[in-house]
This record gives sequence, C-alpha cells and structure tokens, in this order.
Amino acid sequence: MKLTSLLVSGAASLLAAWSVLAQTPPRIPFDSDMDVLKLPADMNFGEVLGIAINSRGHIVVLNHPGSSTSGPLYGNATTQLLEFDQTGKFVREMGHSVYGLGYAHSVRFDRYDNLWVVDKGTMSVMRFNPAGRVTMNLGRREEGPDEHHYAGRGAAPPAHVDGYFNGPTDIAWDSKDNMYISDGYGNSRVAKLDKHGDWIKSWGSRGKENGQFNLPHNIGVDRADNVYVADRSNRRIQVFDSEGSWLRNITMVAPYDKKRHPTLGNIPANLPDEAQPWTICITNTPTQYIYTSDENPGRIYKMGLDGKMLGYLGESGHEIGQFNWTHAIACPSENTLFVADMNNWRIQKLTLHPEKAK
Repeated sequence: MKLTSLLVSGAASLLAAWSVLAQTPPRIPFDSDMDVLKLPADMNFGEVLGIAINSRGHIVVLNHPGSSTSGPLYGNATTQLLEFDQTGKFVREMGHSVYGLGYAHSVRFDRYDNLWVVDKGTMSVMRFNPAGRVTMNLGRREEGPDEHHYAGRGAAPPAHVDGYFNGPTDIAWDSKDNMYISDGYGNSRVAKLDKHGDWIKSWGSRGKENGQFNLPHNIGVDRADNVYVADRSNRRIQVFDSEGSWLRNITMVAPYDKKRHPTLGNIPANLPDEAQPWTICITNTPTQYIYTSDENPGRIYKMGLDGKMLGYLGESGHEIGQFNWTHAIACPSENTLFVADMNNWRIQKLTLHPEKAK
C-alpha cells in the first residue's frame, strides 16, 4: 500500500473516531445533599414517588410510608403528602382522609400554587388549594362494594371512556390552563381537559407506532404548548402539539456498561441502546431544558427541547449520588434538581456543575 493511501486511510479512521467522540455527551459532575428535608424524629420516608416545588419554594413530597390507610384497593392503600418550607423544615401533612388518595403516582404544582395529585390506584386526579383543601376532582374511584376488575397480562386494551381514567400517571398544563393527563397504565392515552375540568378530547392507544403509547409515565408542556410524553416501555419521549398531532420522537442514547449489574433484577440480555424515559421535568428558565431519567443504567439526562442530549449524570446504586428508580424530578433551576429516589427511600438535592464536565 502506498504512503498516500495509508495517510488517507489513517485520516479517515481518525475522523470517524473523532466523530464518535464529538457525539458522546459529557458526564455532568454534581453534588448530592440527602439531608435537605428535615423530617420529624418519628417519621421516615418510604417509597417516594413524587416531588413538586411551588412559587414560594415550598416542597411537597409524595410518600408511600410503612403505615397504611384503609380503602378498597388491591393491597393496602398508602399515600402521604408531606410539605416542607424553603429551608427544608417540615410544615404539615396534607390530605388526611381524602377519599381520592389511595396509591398516588405523581404530584405537580400549577402556576397558581394549587397542588395536583394523580392517583393511579383510585383513578382520580385531585386539586388541593394552598390551604390544603380539595377544590376539584377528576375521574372516579371504584366503590367499596364493587368487584375490582383485574386486567390479564397481554389482554386486549380496555375501551376508552371520556371522563374516566385507568391507571393515570401525571398531569401538565398549557398557557391557557388546559390540562393534559397521561392515562397511563391501563388506557395508554393522553387526556385533554379545559381549566374547568371539562373534557375536550383524548389521543393515543396501546402500540408502538408514532402517536401510540406503551405506558405513558410522565408528561410536560413547554412554553410553546408542545406536549412531551415519557412513553416509557417504547423507550422514547413523544412530542405533540396541543391538539395531539405527533411532531417528533426523542430518545436517550449515551454509551454505558451493559454488563454492569442493575440494582434490581438480573443483567438483561440484548439491551438496546435507547434508555427508558421515566420522568419529565421542563425548566422554566429563559432557555428551557428537559430533564429525564431511566431505570437502567440509572442515570439522569439533560436535553434541549429539540432532543439534543447535553449531558448526563449518576448511575444506579445505593450510595449518595446513585439512584434506584428515579420516579420524579423537580427542576427549579437549570442546575438544581430534586430527585425522588424511589427504591432508596429518600430525596436527593443535586447541584450540577456543568462547567466541570469533560
């Protein structure tokens, strides 16, 4: 082989390697604070499924404790809504004896500081005003005497019924205060209601095509009123306009050690490159960003609204700075995150240092 051919071949190989490196997002350094919230001495976190922050900096944690309430649910009903002030001091527990609380899945504050609770177990979506009173209920929970319907694994998807939910997971709002509810474990759709709670429409069904869902697990809306749905089991975030027209898909792809043992379960065989999006938090910063997370390899991802990955952080595990099923993220600023670290039974406050990223 001639020297010129060797040089051209070597340059091409170097260019290809540089292209791969250029596309690899950086790992973002961060600090973790696990003592940011001060629980009373006789309380502990259980499985923390949600976290939300209002305009005053008050934090509400959706906690599933060891003690249980009563109610006609499969297994024990269990939900606590714990409020902390901006310094992390415990303020109160909300929602005692509220009929719609059974096994809540998500909490979000709207722009009026109303707290919304999406309850997967009771098929309800509730609005609490800042005083802690329920001022709206959407959906309807099963009555105590009713015989619960158990959907068989692999069974045909249930028929959608306007105004009812089947395993709802999350809620978000557009600029006109219309509500978008990911309806979720059973129905595999997005429901749209107006600010009065009146039904407008729904879109989606169970499947893999664009506009279909396989467990819509979290939802968010940007300032342009585009709707982002964490289509978890399809390993993508789907983006729609406010009328439900599909715009694009976003996937999270970054190199990781596929032989590393996850915190729960066996090492999966033939792991795809795309991670499963569990959460969506869209910042309210001048330039908006998306934060999302996965189960394995247990990371949190920072992306632009166009889906470009800007960096990632963390990994699965039990130690500080590791995560065991991040089930919710609150993002009060671009570089401050509050993480509901579900199976580690804790809240972590993360301070990101992107200036140190390599």
